[in-house]
Amino acid sequence: MQAAGNAYQNYLGPVKTDVKPEYTPASDGSKMRALAWFGNKDVRMVDAPVPDITEPEDVILKVTGTTICGSDLHLYHGEIMTMQKGDILGHEFMGVIDKVGPGVLHLQPGQRVVASFQIACGKCSYCQRKLSSFCDRTNNSSLQNVMYGHRDAGFFGYSHFTGGFPGGQAEFVRVPKGEVNLLPVPDEVTDEQALYLSDIIPTSYHAVVDTGVEKGEVVGIWGLGPIGLCAARWCQLKGASRVIGIDRVSERLAMAKNKLGIETLDFSQYSDVPKRLADLVPGGIDVGIDCGTFHEPKTITHKVQKLMMLETDSPETLNEMLLAVRKQGKIGLIAAYAGFANGVNVGALMEKGIRLTGNGQAPVHLYWKEILHDYIMTGKFDPTLVLTHRVPLEDMPKLYAAFDKRQSGVEKVFVETRFSSPPSKGCPTLTRVDEWSARN
Repeated sequence: MQAAGNAYQNYLGPVKTDVKPEYTPASDGSKMRALAWFGNKDVRMVDAPVPDITEPEDVILKVTGTTICGSDLHLYHGEIMTMQKGDILGHEFMGVIDKVGPGVLHLQPGQRVVASFQIACGKCSYCQRKLSSFCDRTNNSSLQNVMYGHRDAGFFGYSHFTGGFPGGQAEFVRVPKGEVNLLPVPDEVTDEQALYLSDIIPTSYHAVVDTGVEKGEVVGIWGLGPIGLCAARWCQLKGASRVIGIDRVSERLAMAKNKLGIETLDFSQYSDVPKRLADLVPGGIDVGIDCGTFHEPKTITHKVQKLMMLETDSPETLNEMLLAVRKQGKIGLIAAYAGFANGVNVGALMEKGIRLTGNGQAPVHLYWKEILHDYIMTGKFDPTLVLTHRVPLEDMPKLYAAFDKRQSGVEKVFVETRFSSPPSKGCPTLTRVDEWSARN
């Protein structure tokens, strides 16, 4: 798939953009440690050139915190097209500014900042509305144009399908349009609180707001990874009367119940999820939000179709939601779907009058200041509720394998570099992934 995707992309040629993904290496030849992709389940630590200012509005960050995201597993499994060997991964990161380009006027070396996972130009019609993930001018993928009719913004560390920008699972990162794509972090906000403003906190918030969760509604959340847990908390803050989390990983179900106090449904015990939800909520739930994954089909039918490349994505969660929500209910898809699925229950969608929303990649710029000032700094929302581990950057290859297997109850991990501050009070201390295996 990668070879075919790259060949077709090369045939189509790149779209002209306001920024380029390639960076100029530091003139002194200095190297940094970074995680790079080399194939299916093959990620390695490498010595890569430290980036230098390449375009006038660039900012170079010394990374003080990075992490792994559930969507990174799609890259790990080779399910996102146009990956190339040596691509530096990682789209959630923060850091201290090391250098600024001559076009940067309001940021300076030494400032703590968090980066949005998307790269926005700041000028197009979408950026003017803070819809940064839909920016028209930073992703050069003509292949995405062909598949979707339009393009998302460029993303850090997420294949050439999203522009081919080197990512943040590294010691240094070049941030194009730095004043647009970096948010200064106040001194009173810890790194552990700030890091996830890069993606999962705005993404989970967007899922709830965009799908339209209202006070008094009953919400079902499929998938209790970091996005699902955070979405459950946002539902509570928005006044949902009940939140029911659906998963099969015992540690995730326990975290949802013990930390958030929501109801849970273990689908390994109740294989017919819609039927069980009908027992719990006669008449149907008001809202369903898909915070899961497309790369783990449940049934043999979709396992075979996916294996044979007859479909790229499984529709099983969507179909469960279509059956479980009430007539005129609402469904949101924040899970990162990539292509095509067979057997979608279109009849239920139409006949029940369901409002189906593809939430899209969350426009981080629309929400991150509101979340920082109104929720994190006031104590209403604690981003560390999903933080379970802290590991060094060198453990990233092992972390991918452990995260893929959901080993040791891993949810969200703070990955430190040589530039990181010590762990904040009450947050996980440094461990090594090999120690997790020894404890199991």
